[in-house]
Amino acid sequence: MNNSVVLQCRQLTKRYEQGDLNVEVLKGVDLDIRVGQRVAIMGASGSGKSTLMHLLGGLEKPTSGSVILDGFDLNKVGAGKLGQLRNSSLGFIYQFHHLLGEFTILENVAMPLLIGRKPIKHAQQQATELLKRVGLGHRIQHKPGELSGGERQRAAVARALINKPKCVLADEPTGNLDSKTAEQIYQLMLELNQELQVSFLVVTHDPDLAARMDHVLHMEDGLIVGLDK
Repeated sequence: MNNSVVLQCRQLTKRYEQGDLNVEVLKGVDLDIRVGQRVAIMGASGSGKSTLMHLLGGLEKPTSGSVILDGFDLNKVGAGKLGQLRNSSLGFIYQFHHLLGEFTILENVAMPLLIGRKPIKHAQQQATELLKRVGLGHRIQHKPGELSGGERQRAAVARALINKPKCVLADEPTGNLDSKTAEQIYQLMLELNQELQVSFLVVTHDPDLAARMDHVLHMEDGLIVGLDK
């Protein structure tokens, strides 16, 4: 496996202040994600997992510390460059698919390419190929409301990978699925990880999914407190 780091954070903290309320959610997290690596983060609700993912994905700014994505410090780039980095170097998968209901599956998956100003024909061709790869070639003109939960999540995986990102951030990607469908999503993520050498950082409560990862980190009270494997 290529040993270079695609996503890292150093001494990452996040504090929320509102009136007399002062809550420190992250207390100095260090993390390296290398090319092609699969890492799970586990921990109780409120341990800071989702906040960490938001900061790593550039959705929020940390109180202190740094997030380095593909060599760029996300705190030191402008909004335009941040948007470009998020679109080109990261993919996102959520527990609830966040597909846009008024667009077809093909349009949903092609959208990150279109946002990146790729030609429509190229974007649609790439999206069609990837949808076939995830078993949805017969569904490309359907809208999300016409698909099963598992099909929608497969489409969300395809959308996360369409730009060939360096790393996919997945927040409870199988949390809303039955065990059989979840197994299909596990297998799909593993195949695409090996085929495309994309890294996966997955927040999960699911021990079966965590067991498929290269490393399992445990979070508690805003800190990474343990490592399995």
